[in-house]
Amino acid sequence: MGIVTEYITFSTAGDAQMLDITSRVEAILRKGRLEAGIVTVSAIGSTAAITTCEFEPGLQRDVGEVLDKLIPPGRYHHDQTWGDGNGHAHLRASLIGPSVTLPFKDKALIVGTWQQIVFLDFDNRPRERRVVVQVVGE
Repeated sequence: MGIVTEYITFSTAGDAQMLDITSRVEAILRKGRLEAGIVTVSAIGSTAAITTCEFEPGLQRDVGEVLDKLIPPGRYHHDQTWGDGNGHAHLRASLIGPSVTLPFKDKALIVGTWQQIVFLDFDNRPRERRVVVQVVGE
C-alpha cells in the first residue's frame, strides 16, 4: 500500500466558474507508481468545491443558474461579519462539498464516459487556487 500526494494549481475568475481538471488528475495517476486504488481530489479553501458531472456549456450555465436561485449573492451574516460579500460562496461550497473520491485501476480513473472531475470557484473575485490530489493504492 502506498500514498502519493500531489497538487494542482491554477487561476480562476470566481463567480461560479467551472473548470474540468480530469486530465490533470489522470496525468498524476499515469506518472505515479500506484496501479490501482482510490484517488481523492480536494479543493483547498472554503469558497470552492469539487464534484463530478458532464462538463459541457449547457450544464455549466445550469449550475450557475440553479445556484443563483438556491443561494443568491446577497446579505448574509458572514458578509456582515467580514464585509467581503462572499457569504454565498461559502454556502455554495458547503452545499456541494470540498472533495470527491474515485477508484482507479491500471493507472486510469474508473468513471463514466461523460463524467469529469470539476472544480467550482464560487468566490466573488479572481483567485489563485490549489487542489490536493491524494492517491492511495498499490
